Amino acid sequence: MVSQEQRRRQLAREKFLRQQQRRTDARRKARVRNAVIASALGVVLVGSLALYTTGVLKDDGKENAGAEVTPSATAPSTPPDPCDKPAKGEVESMSWKKEPAMTIDKSAKYSMKLATTCGDIDVALKTSAAPHTVNSFEFLAGKGYFDHTKCHRLTTNGIYVLQCGDPTGSGSGGPGYTIPDENLKDESLKDNVYPAGTVAMANTGQKNSGGSQFFLVYQDSQLPPSYTPFGTVSESGMKVLKKIAAAGESTGAGDGAPNATVVIDKATVTKS
Repeated sequence: MVSQEQRRRQLAREKFLRQQQRRTDARRKARVRNAVIASALGVVLVGSLALYTTGVLKDDGKENAGAEVTPSATAPSTPPDPCDKPAKGEVESMSWKKEPAMTIDKSAKYSMKLATTCGDIDVALKTSAAPHTVNSFEFLAGKGYFDHTKCHRLTTNGIYVLQCGDPTGSGSGGPGYTIPDENLKDESLKDNVYPAGTVAMANTGQKNSGGSQFFLVYQDSQLPPSYTPFGTVSESGMKVLKKIAAAGESTGAGDGAPNATVVIDKATVTKS
């Protein structure tokens, strides 16, 4: 027969065990909850680190750096466009089956003027050293081939050039014919460097594949001597190129469309 005191002690012990079980269950649930929270925080931290390394999140060092970041605060800043609006007019689609006949005076001096939205770029042409190239440019400029065309490429890493001369603006356009490589042993090309101020032909990487695209070097650039150097930019023209380069290019990777609106309103080649 269980006495009243024994029964009381048994009930107290059962109550204590129930309390202990509830506490154990509570601690277990807390551990699970904390593990879930830690896991979630780990995902957030990893995600935040990934976003930070890609530039989506960036600490600007200000007092409100811990505040919520808005898209406008993280968007990369683009320098103001240093160039004017293009002149009225449209690019005309032109193509020829063969290189134009030689009409220039190889012994005379010629110059090219690129009237661009960013300023005039004057180029002294190397007529006697690159007669086919100068003759082609005299022909194309006379037809208005370059008028209203965009300079479609700016490189700011490794090589430093502004590329123009493609009416399509895609980097794949041309006049329908090709011209031979010339002047690849020009005395200005030393140690495979195209010095600042050089104007040279772009090509496909194959010999004698130049067309209408050309590039203007605004800073010494390491390149193999495979691109016909056919002109030199004037001092005032270099200032224009530097202004264009300072505005950067669109990808941020060092090779893309210039942020500046570089359009050749009018190209002329004249005999001096």
